[in-house]
Amino acid sequence: MHEKLKGKVKLGSTTNSTAGFIKTKSFGRVSMVAAVNVSRFEGVTMAPPDPILGVSEAFKADTDEKKLNLGVGAYEPKSYSLMCLMLLRRLAENLMLERGENKEYLPIEGLAAFNKVTAELLFGADNSVLKEQRVATVQGLSGTGSLRLAAALIERYFPGAKVLISSPTWEFPWSEYRYYDPKTVGLDFEGMIADIKAPGGSFILLHGCAHNPTGIDPTPEQWEKIADVIQEKNHIPFFDVAYQGFASGSLDNDASSVRLFATRGMELLVAQSYSKKPWSLCRKDWSNECCLVKSQLKRLARPMYSNPPVHGARIVANVVGNPALFDEWKAEMEMMAGRIKNVRQKLFDSLSAKDKSGKDWSFILRQIGMFSFTGLNKAQSDNMTNKWHVYMTKDGRISLAGLSLAKCEYLADAIIDSYHNVS
Repeated sequence: MHEKLKGKVKLGSTTNSTAGFIKTKSFGRVSMVAAVNVSRFEGVTMAPPDPILGVSEAFKADTDEKKLNLGVGAYEPKSYSLMCLMLLRRLAENLMLERGENKEYLPIEGLAAFNKVTAELLFGADNSVLKEQRVATVQGLSGTGSLRLAAALIERYFPGAKVLISSPTWEFPWSEYRYYDPKTVGLDFEGMIADIKAPGGSFILLHGCAHNPTGIDPTPEQWEKIADVIQEKNHIPFFDVAYQGFASGSLDNDASSVRLFATRGMELLVAQSYSKKPWSLCRKDWSNECCLVKSQLKRLARPMYSNPPVHGARIVANVVGNPALFDEWKAEMEMMAGRIKNVRQKLFDSLSAKDKSGKDWSFILRQIGMFSFTGLNKAQSDNMTNKWHVYMTKDGRISLAGLSLAKCEYLADAIIDSYHNVS
């Protein structure tokens, strides 16, 4: 019996086992036989560190006093504005307590008040698409969760549809259109237009403002041309709006690209983030079809996560739905966006003053939002970390939200050294 069992034990066997041993009965006595440690998961390999979250892990392990974490899109923690926003959150939570609002399960589509104020922020409260009930809104799980829900809708109801996303962007196995021009550290607009002239009826994923990871946005005139091509080719625009109000400091300015497409009567998908909010779908037809689409969104969400969280949604609804708190929030948001603009300016000034090569660093000022593509390659980005203790993603992106004015000159020294002295 022992010889037959030895080396032949399989995972999932019905034989009783304890602490790596096989327990067998033999003629009234109990004996133990060592089992071979075989797992059906032995072919699973170690995944590489997340390109962004892995940066933070490495940063925490660094003991150098000069270290800078510019990888994650987190706001500078000692900011006055951030403290004010935390106070706003507490005020909103106090309103929840006063009203006796509970934390029971939300409907699958989320908190109605949250969905209402979110759609109004995006399209504008007086927009005809809202008055005519042509928008279906579902509260998702963060920005990525909203994108996932929309992807499931596309997969189910548009099988075989081509989906184009900008290059570079997140690690999605979909087709790409040209966006970033490394020669100018700017927008490859001609390449983008040529690529989105793809077979008609495709989905074109666009960043509404503050493109991630480059910080490079089309101009208003370029947005018009992009809308022309998408409309001409009968594509469906799919917007990711993650930084509305945080890019320019104006909620309306940062939503102008989405509103342009909606004004033209185009059908579109939008994944929004406060960080992060829900996603919306704008139909060119009437409210009946919105109800049908919303019912299918709920059906897709049910097996994914069933019900979205209530606490954050109530905070947003209470802040945006209260005129006094809303005005305070907009003022603090404008101040936060202004701080990043000041950091951009200081970094540009420092680079221009310290770099005697004549290189034009003005692309930093043309970019917008919390991220900046520096134009550094992987080897140069490695030098930023290994020599200067500046932690960033390997594609050369830095998060200006985590940079203080006092550190701009140090960062400029690191960038100039890495750019000129590392091939």
